[in-house]
Amino acid sequence: MTGRNQSIISEFLLLGLPIQPEHKNLFYALFLAMYLTTILGNFLIIILIRLDSHLHTPMYLFLSNLSFSDLCFSSVTMPKLLQNMQSQVPSIPYAGCLTQMYFFLFFADLESFLLVAMAYDRYVAICFPLHYPTIMSPKLSLSLVMLCWVLTTFHALIHSLLMARLCFCAENVIPHFFCDMSALLKLSCSDTHVNELVILITAGLILVIPFVLIVVSYGLIVSSILKVPSAGGIQKAFSTCGSHLSVVSLFYGTVIGLYLCPSANNSTVKDTVMALMYTVVTPMLNPFIYSLRNRDMKGAMGRIFKKKIPFSLGW
Repeated sequence: MTGRNQSIISEFLLLGLPIQPEHKNLFYALFLAMYLTTILGNFLIIILIRLDSHLHTPMYLFLSNLSFSDLCFSSVTMPKLLQNMQSQVPSIPYAGCLTQMYFFLFFADLESFLLVAMAYDRYVAICFPLHYPTIMSPKLSLSLVMLCWVLTTFHALIHSLLMARLCFCAENVIPHFFCDMSALLKLSCSDTHVNELVILITAGLILVIPFVLIVVSYGLIVSSILKVPSAGGIQKAFSTCGSHLSVVSLFYGTVIGLYLCPSANNSTVKDTVMALMYTVVTPMLNPFIYSLRNRDMKGAMGRIFKKKIPFSLGW
């Protein structure tokens, strides 16, 4: 028989991070604190948007989905990383590895598409403020969110199914802290040309096209502001777009640096550190960026925490 039955690999070994043994406990505590901060910060944003009626707008619909994506994106890799840092044999089952790869792709793609939707929302809000309620209707906003979820499901499923058809015959050591797709392709003893071709084709859909759309959106925003320059208009535009631009820079800066600008010597350490930036650091910083640099979020936080909720046992 051919195909998957030829695979004799039942699990993979994750090399993890290049950390000295004497520093492992320190880094374990650091990553645990970062993961808990990510969970609490993004969960807080979701709750604030849910509870405050002032935030029931298209922009914050996209933001709540982005926070959920960040929360899940970090949860795909961090728990396993923390577990393996305390394990003598940092292994992951074959099925678990493919599952992790699927959800890693899913939530990374979802973040990319949501950032495009948020850029379009800011473009309409600043360039067509009088028509904003008509253009960014609830129907269009929900449709954009649903489109983001459908596209990410389709893309992640394609790569997962293509990976599942490959055989892994001998080598099972992954020089990473999670099941990275490119690392798995290097371990396969099957023909991976189809996988590589699909990666090449879909890379434009997932990375290049969304990035270009965001750049174009903000180019049009800057052009619109410069046509009617005013201190108030510039301040309002910066307040509206500053948080989003910070998140875009963090996410795409690290992803482009990792995948589109590879190091000359193909350094595994460099790849691991860059991957940590967008899988661990970026999801943790996003809540701080949106809460500290966004007046609406700070206002919502003040209203929620200052609100006096009557307490009753109900008996």
